[in-house]
Amino acid sequence: MTGKTHIIGGIATSLAFAQISNYDPVLLVGAGVVGALIPDICHGGSKIGRTFPLISKVVQVLFGHRTFTHSLLFLFLIGALLNMISINESIVAGMLVGIASHLILDMATKNGIKLLFPIKITVRFPMTTRTGGTVEHIVFVALSLLSVYFGYDVVGDIVFR
Repeated sequence: MTGKTHIIGGIATSLAFAQISNYDPVLLVGAGVVGALIPDICHGGSKIGRTFPLISKVVQVLFGHRTFTHSLLFLFLIGALLNMISINESIVAGMLVGIASHLILDMATKNGIKLLFPIKITVRFPMTTRTGGTVEHIVFVALSLLSVYFGYDVVGDIVFR
């Protein structure tokens, strides 16, 4: 999936999670967007890879693309790290929700991900799409509509508190 699809996926997922949690929705969504981009630090051409090229190169050399940073182990370690440094709970939740949305979206691609890293099993959905293809554009539009739907409720809750 492309960066814009991951961003809208992080927004939609964070807004949906805001519906069922008591976290600060503004912090949750902001962190959800960041979390949705983090797994692609292993790819130098990604939005985050271009922002942090040195870190991206090191991660890519050590692990390759869609392995460690696209795994449940990575999700767990990021959660543990964020909890150890005592960041606001809304930010921690948003980052984890964003990372999870990234993993789910990349499981919908033909290359899949190494979800169970270090076990070298590729995990993907039975029906997949090509990154940047027509189906991804449809997913982008659907996630955009979901963002508006969930965002409407969140904004209403903030305004009418």
